[in-house]
Amino acid sequence: MLAHKRENQQYATDAAPAFYRDAMRCLQKAKVPFLIGGGYAFYARTGIARMTKDLDLFLLPEDVHRALETLAAEGYETELTSQHWLAKAFSGDDFIDIIFNSGNGCCPVDERWFRHATDDEVMGVPVKLCPPEENIWQKAFIMERERYDGADVAHLIRACGETLDWDRLLERFGDHWRVLLAHLVLFSYIFPDKRSLVPDWVIGGLTHRLRQDVVVRPDMNGTCYGTLLSRKQYETAVTEWGYDDARVPPVGGMNSDEAGEWTAASDQEGSQKS
Repeated sequence: MLAHKRENQQYATDAAPAFYRDAMRCLQKAKVPFLIGGGYAFYARTGIARMTKDLDLFLLPEDVHRALETLAAEGYETELTSQHWLAKAFSGDDFIDIIFNSGNGCCPVDERWFRHATDDEVMGVPVKLCPPEENIWQKAFIMERERYDGADVAHLIRACGETLDWDRLLERFGDHWRVLLAHLVLFSYIFPDKRSLVPDWVIGGLTHRLRQDVVVRPDMNGTCYGTLLSRKQYETAVTEWGYDDARVPPVGGMNSDEAGEWTAASDQEGSQKS
């Protein structure tokens, strides 16, 4: 782990580290289990440091309300930002993301995140980091116009490929295995000297599945899976071309209101940046 080298980490405000430390200790005192993700976990795995605009805490869905109550009792402003995946806690201009799913609804936090978490220390607080397998799983779907996490996926494979639980990673992707295969193909292009980090049986199995899928299953019309990768860029396929949205049943687990809210949030974020 590389967390002990974060003494030069830059924060959005000078008050942020104290807020983060206090929030983590409050949750620990209240026995609300959480994992550290985001830039901290990414740095610990890869050694790549970034400007820290917030702190990402990953919680089980059933613990979110207790976490918000705990932080509110300490005087912090809290909100359930999105019913299906995100809450926040604020201290002035600083904030913490409390994450319990992915924005597309495909990667819920469950007990296996905690079972395979690793011990570390963040800002002097002993914590557990999200497992790299779950980091890769969640980041692999982020292909927005304004944000693409494919480079993070490649860096995580480069850093952790020798020790990854590839069976669990394949299981996590499930029916979305093509997304993983796409990232593995790109990884072999980005870091050709590290291709051996991806086991032959993983690549072989996925490419065999791809060939079989083309032969056995004809073109399937009716659902656009692009909405799982970008909430906005494939909107035309759903609203104008008649495709079903893969975020909602029978493919996805979000309801139509949640999917609409998630898409609308993209417009709000875009207007804030413009």
